[in-house]
Amino acid sequence: MDLGFRMHAERTPNPNSIKWVLGQTLVEPGVSAHFSCRPEEGVSPLAARLFEVDGVEGVFIAANFVTITRRESVEWTDIAQGVVDVIKQSVADGIPALGPDFEVVSAPADDTTLVSRIRDILDNEIRPAVARDGGDIVFAGFRDGIVELVMQGSCSGCPSSTATLKHGIEARLREAIPEVLGVAAV
Repeated sequence: MDLGFRMHAERTPNPNSIKWVLGQTLVEPGVSAHFSCRPEEGVSPLAARLFEVDGVEGVFIAANFVTITRRESVEWTDIAQGVVDVIKQSVADGIPALGPDFEVVSAPADDTTLVSRIRDILDNEIRPAVARDGGDIVFAGFRDGIVELVMQGSCSGCPSSTATLKHGIEARLREAIPEVLGVAAV
């Protein structure tokens, strides 16, 4: 029995973002892409099409979900069907989420044991939890005791992102690694 296309929406802590979860993989696990403006088709055919929906301000693509951030002046009821239609049609047409011109941005190479421990906690504990809320965090560096992170998807611009950084991520990293003095979004 063919169940066909499956997708459902999930609220995120950011009232301007909704996570659309698909019943299939869009990109390889561990790969994600955040767009705050329309990319070229060659970079992300799916994101380019989603930005054609009036009111879409951000697109975050991860393994099996797309998080859409709307302009604050637009109601979800005005754009939700357009978002669903674009995702559904793109999947039906075999349009890839990420195109041949997409380049994975790697975190800076730093093979110190301390940075490896930070990355391990981020990758195995923090990122899966953040992904459940439609976002991602990317390690950007560790300088002078401060872990620098890039907030993506629903985390970008979320009213509770500061609390997530300070009370969640920072607390966990400081508990496990005394050399960590704090975290900062960059």
